[in-house]
Amino acid sequence: MQQPLRYDELAEALSRLGYTQNAAEYHGALCGALCVKEPAQIDPLKLIESSGKTDDATGGAAQALHRLRGESANSFTDAALGFVPLLPDDEEELPQRVRALSAWCEGFLYGLASGKPLVMKQCSAEFKEIVNDFTEFTRAGVGEEEDQELEETAYAELVEYVRVGAQLIYLELHERAPQDTASTVH
Repeated sequence: MQQPLRYDELAEALSRLGYTQNAAEYHGALCGALCVKEPAQIDPLKLIESSGKTDDATGGAAQALHRLRGESANSFTDAALGFVPLLPDDEEELPQRVRALSAWCEGFLYGLASGKPLVMKQCSAEFKEIVNDFTEFTRAGVGEEEDQELEETAYAELVEYVRVGAQLIYLELHERAPQDTASTVH
């Protein structure tokens, strides 16, 4: 079984295609689009302004984006609720990770708006709160004189909130429970 695409692999694939934005923003846009569209309706290359290079010239970058679309869709429907936003590893500096999380939220909101218009009056209060919070997270930053350990903890909590929030939005818009791939015993 192939390992899921890592953040640095996504960044490299996007770079080969001429994408200059944050890779987290791309993944957020893809995930937001998956909330409002079926995977087959999403062309991963149309989420970016591609250089028009063929996949042969880009070293399989387009294949990596198609693979990521499948992995992301599967993670939303997984019974184990295994969805995780694709962000830089913890070895990266905190300000870079916070910028990536902010970009992921911005991309997610963009992707969420890519489907048919959402009627917010029909959405749950929890849905509205998550969208408002994600909007606030697009302005996230790290203070220079803040306690680093406290900032790391806050970042981890935000990532977890984004992870769960994106899943809740997906589930509400798809109005179905995750598919259990294992048989159940009664």
